Amino acid sequence: MRAAGLLLGYAADRLLADPRRGHPVAGFGRVAAALERSLWRDDRATGVLYAGTLVGGAVALGIAAERALPRPLHRTLVTAAATWAVLGGTSLDRETTTVARLLAAEDLPAARQRLTHLVGRDTTRLDEAEVVRATLESLAENTSDAVVAPLVWGAVAGVPGLVGYRAANTLDAMVGHRSARYERFGWAAARLDDLLNLPGSRLTAALATALGTDPRGAWRAWRRDAAGHPSPNAGPVEAAFAGALGIRLGGTNDYGGRVEHRAVMGDGPAPVRADLDRARALAGRIGSAAALLAAAVALRRHI
Repeated sequence: MRAAGLLLGYAADRLLADPRRGHPVAGFGRVAAALERSLWRDDRATGVLYAGTLVGGAVALGIAAERALPRPLHRTLVTAAATWAVLGGTSLDRETTTVARLLAAEDLPAARQRLTHLVGRDTTRLDEAEVVRATLESLAENTSDAVVAPLVWGAVAGVPGLVGYRAANTLDAMVGHRSARYERFGWAAARLDDLLNLPGSRLTAALATALGTDPRGAWRAWRRDAAGHPSPNAGPVEAAFAGALGIRLGGTNDYGGRVEHRAVMGDGPAPVRADLDRARALAGRIGSAAALLAAAVALRRHI
């Protein structure tokens, strides 16, 4: 049931992308924003309560959904629907394609603007090389966050794992970044997201190493460069992508007043426009392999 649902949900995402209207994740975001307005305090304890309430509530709904549907077909379908709702691989691929198309048309201002759909950094002054790098880094990180990690949690915990993971990941995007407002309040959401992404990010890096054009280079970059990244999960993924594609990632990122100097990852040249298509193909292979592995794990657990 679980294995079939995961594969059906992955296929739905590949064919249909995200729902255009009434997306459950957007609905969760509205609930989270409303609760933040009433609950916010500048301390960690309130942030723990906030994250625990929302993620715990999502998990409880997932458990209730599975228990309310005893028939195998119904459980398969609800697993497929949940998988489709939490995955974002096809939308990620389409955003990357759009940036690449705008660069090919020599429309750098439009490419900068479109890039804001993928990254939180200031894109207004980026040249083409920096737009390509930012797009590639986002594609790598979000292949883990929006494809592989939810499949991992779906394999081991079914619908509760799928929706609980996506709830935590959404909260991290909303309140997990460092700012005066969220430094303490968002601490719990950020740490929970880091914890839940550990297995998915390592699997993504391993698949990038195995499925890229330079497995030795990917392994070398992962082992040597990942620790230089401020994120414990984005580091292995971005480093493995850089090595697998034979390019260099990392550098200075401007987040609108907050500048971060990221470690350089990989030994190759800076990425160019053509590398976006190569990275998209690698991300697609990783997603398909992760779906098959998740189904295999779910099936083995059932047997």
